[in-house]
Amino acid sequence: MAEELRRTGLYDLHVAKGARMVPFAGWEMPVQYPMGVMQEHLHTRAHAGLFDVSHMGQVIVIPQDNKLETAALALERLIPADVLGLAEGRQRYGLFTNDRGGILDDLMFANRSDHYLLVVNAACADQDIAHLRTLAGVDIRPITDRGLLALQGPEAAPVLARLIPDTAGMRFMDSRSLDWQGSELWISRSGYTGEDGFEISVPQDRLTSFAEALLAQPEVAPIGLGARDSLRLEAGMPLYGHDMDETITPAEAALGWSIPKIRRTGGARAGGFPGAGRILPELADGPAAARRGLRPGTRAPIREGVPIFAQQDGADPIAQVTSGGFGPSVGGPIAMARIDPQIPAGTTLYAELRGKYLPVTVTELPFITPSYKR
Repeated sequence: MAEELRRTGLYDLHVAKGARMVPFAGWEMPVQYPMGVMQEHLHTRAHAGLFDVSHMGQVIVIPQDNKLETAALALERLIPADVLGLAEGRQRYGLFTNDRGGILDDLMFANRSDHYLLVVNAACADQDIAHLRTLAGVDIRPITDRGLLALQGPEAAPVLARLIPDTAGMRFMDSRSLDWQGSELWISRSGYTGEDGFEISVPQDRLTSFAEALLAQPEVAPIGLGARDSLRLEAGMPLYGHDMDETITPAEAALGWSIPKIRRTGGARAGGFPGAGRILPELADGPAAARRGLRPGTRAPIREGVPIFAQQDGADPIAQVTSGGFGPSVGGPIAMARIDPQIPAGTTLYAELRGKYLPVTVTELPFITPSYKR
């Protein structure tokens, strides 16, 4: 019997807006609206797009002794990041790793004064919560009475400031609690599109009204999962379960930047997280293959699973596409694959597509220039 799909608090609004709903990570989610994926993508790059990301997991980590340092050091036993050094009101990107050095999930974590707020991927949320509950000295509280929205694009900031003026002064990766009509919203200046924007945690009973207030602004359009994927791909951002998984290390996923010096070999709090014995030497020496960009030389997109060859004769493949599709802002197909880091950018490789070997060029990531608010 098929698993019953969960619905976010905005399901009825999606349907009313003409969304095409599809299964995604156990949820029924909008993949596109009548505007279509291409125009939704371009609208977000030019104006502001509103995404329902309520399927993501929100989790609070609270120190049992009321000392935030206790929670920080507990989280550092699972996350190879500087949690302790994160200032109040700031947010950071991190990874959960396993004993083999693979990535269990990627996440955001924010210092909210007396606790940490984590946002994890929908498909990994139950696993992540169980993982967190192995920690001593902290209480783990999944948030079930809130939805999550992402407002992304160059006009996101003026739009949100109309409704919540105090957001105007927020910097990239700031995290604040602000009032909207008597409701407390948890807002971070962040996102996964390469654009300036915000992620906004909203009480469930105000979720629809707040989404409608945003959609009433002339700059804002509802955006589905299709454009969300092409936007993050253009921004060179990996997707869990595709560009990284429990068999792929941080260095292989090109996410070594998320592991600071203080947690690396020779650092004050080096190691102490799952898989450090493999992860740290690999960061120092470099992986055999790491996530890189590819630009096909034809108009045909190359998608996940397509093999990549060093020569046109189709000898043994040297890589496989992990994410690929059409980049509307780039104006052509783009892809990512784990390739030898020693292969210079500009090198021509070959993708096998329906029996033909099509040229692809190794390209620096990201494909577009991000426009975050610094």
